[in-house]
Amino acid sequence: MSALHLGSRLEAERPVLPPSMMERVTLIMDLFEHPRTRLTLETVSRRTRLPRSTAHRILDQLVRLDWLHHTESGYALGPRALGLGGRETGHSTLRAAAAPQLLDLAMRTRMVVHLAVLDGLEIYYLDKIGGRAAVDVPSRVGGRATAHCTGLGKAMLALLSPEEIDARYAPLMERRTRHSIDRLDVLHRELGAVRGRNGLALDHGECFAEIACLGLAIRGPEGAVGAISVVADARSAVERVAPLVVNAVRAVTDEFFAGRRPHSALRVLGPA
Repeated sequence: MSALHLGSRLEAERPVLPPSMMERVTLIMDLFEHPRTRLTLETVSRRTRLPRSTAHRILDQLVRLDWLHHTESGYALGPRALGLGGRETGHSTLRAAAAPQLLDLAMRTRMVVHLAVLDGLEIYYLDKIGGRAAVDVPSRVGGRATAHCTGLGKAMLALLSPEEIDARYAPLMERRTRHSIDRLDVLHRELGAVRGRNGLALDHGECFAEIACLGLAIRGPEGAVGAISVVADARSAVERVAPLVVNAVRAVTDEFFAGRRPHSALRVLGPA
């Protein structure tokens, strides 16, 4: 076979790469068909037929821009992509799984109950139950609050590594009240205390001066998928209802992950 014919054959067998960066990005993003889809670099390279180095470079850029999130089990949709609408599919599933437990928790504690997810440096409220008492709590479904100033946020931040906390936060942080944490070293100590309480996070007037909050994360294989909290007057001993919060989170975890992974992985620790 002549060199000319061999060259033509190799050229014909070589996969044709999309000519533009936008087309390559689209090929990758189209692989994430569900908010909980997880893909490895090898899978992305194989299914898009992009060279491994090219796929890795694009994935790295998408992670830096928050379109994707890199977890221990692979790449997943990030907050920017989920915010375009895909987020609502996963959120509606979590909200449906949590709704009966939120209502039961509100009735048992006579407190306002929240369900939220972590979105960057903020929490995003998915649900709020509490009857007439809810009017006195300045939060709303679809609203946001600074994560490190809330029991909900601290419960979810405590599941991140210290290195990821360092990457997310600057040395000086936003303060909502005079009780808010505004230094990175103090935040690390607080998250250590949350871990020492088996995930139970407290907020005494840090987000809203008149309010105390007790939060616990709903934990999945890659970290927090959300969190539940109870809210009361800042002078209240909100810690006394911790066992009820633990039971509610355990029930929501079982319901949300039913059939998706072994039951032994669904354990949610209670207070020490």
